[in-house]
Amino acid sequence: MSGLAAQDVGTWRLVAQRVVPVLDGAADVVEHLAAVQAQDLRAAATAVALRTAGGTVDGLAAALDAGRVVRSWPQRGTLHLLPAADLFWVLELCAGRTVAATARRREQLGISPADLDVARGTAARSLTRAGLTRAGLLAAFEAAGQATAAGRGYHLIVHLALTGALCQGPVRGREQLFVPAGEWVRDRRDPPDPLAEWARRYLRGHGPATAADFAAWTKLPLGRAREGFAAVRGEFETALVDGVEHLLDPGLPDLVAAHRRAARGLHVLPGFDEFLLGYADRSHVLAPEHADRVTPGGNGVFRGTVVAGGRVVGTWDRVAGRGGDRVAAQGFTGLPPTRAAALARRVVPSGWFG
Repeated sequence: MSGLAAQDVGTWRLVAQRVVPVLDGAADVVEHLAAVQAQDLRAAATAVALRTAGGTVDGLAAALDAGRVVRSWPQRGTLHLLPAADLFWVLELCAGRTVAATARRREQLGISPADLDVARGTAARSLTRAGLTRAGLLAAFEAAGQATAAGRGYHLIVHLALTGALCQGPVRGREQLFVPAGEWVRDRRDPPDPLAEWARRYLRGHGPATAADFAAWTKLPLGRAREGFAAVRGEFETALVDGVEHLLDPGLPDLVAAHRRAARGLHVLPGFDEFLLGYADRSHVLAPEHADRVTPGGNGVFRGTVVAGGRVVGTWDRVAGRGGDRVAAQGFTGLPPTRAAALARRVVPSGWFG
């Protein structure tokens, strides 16, 4: 294809991300998207659920318990869900920049290389496949002489995750447990060209997208992102959006043609959804003048969004109600009565998350 109208980008991305048509299960969604922003576990569980046929969060809990999906800090220095098989090579590709970027903060917290060695050894002795709560892991650090107050414990945990010593796996009650990554992840992928593979996986689940979008999603340098795109360019179609080259999966045009009407319908997406978080340029789907309504004060916290016609038209809050959590929506410019009524009837996934 040669051109794609800017107003259609959101519709194509909703289909690429399988908001429509949905996939069979939670592990399939995470596999398709490659990584799902998950600093807010409730939002992540909702994002996965609305992309599955069952539409509940139970599938994600099962995938975590089975070790098919894990939660860690693989890229951008923030928590993501990703297929367990991808954990180690993605950490090797992307996490080094976060380790370097957080060195100054570790120094400020008085965390020395020797302290990291103690924490690593403590985690190795304390963690089993049965898992350990955050409180239990922090208590083990304290018993080993490592203070955990004032964010010190958090940085010990994150560093051990970034370096592949641990990850978050099974769910018990309303809490996700820490497990030893090397023991928990049984089957590992080892792609011959990790950068090309991550670009490939990103484009399959997020295209149409640019190298700049990929760089923002991974926090890899733009030059490296361009290398990844160049390595897989022949596998993807090219479309110009306002004169800017975007790559997309070659099967996407037919999928859009089959599901355009559903994609352009009314969707309720959770905060931190990949529909916004997956790209550097969000202007195709969110008018710049409304951006502050989604991230009030620019503090990095993304509210849930209402999407219609492939564009964000409002935000919403979760309200407990009969039969499940309900949607309390606020339109940017007011909601037509029929749309407001449809949103009032929506039930959003709820369940085990804290």
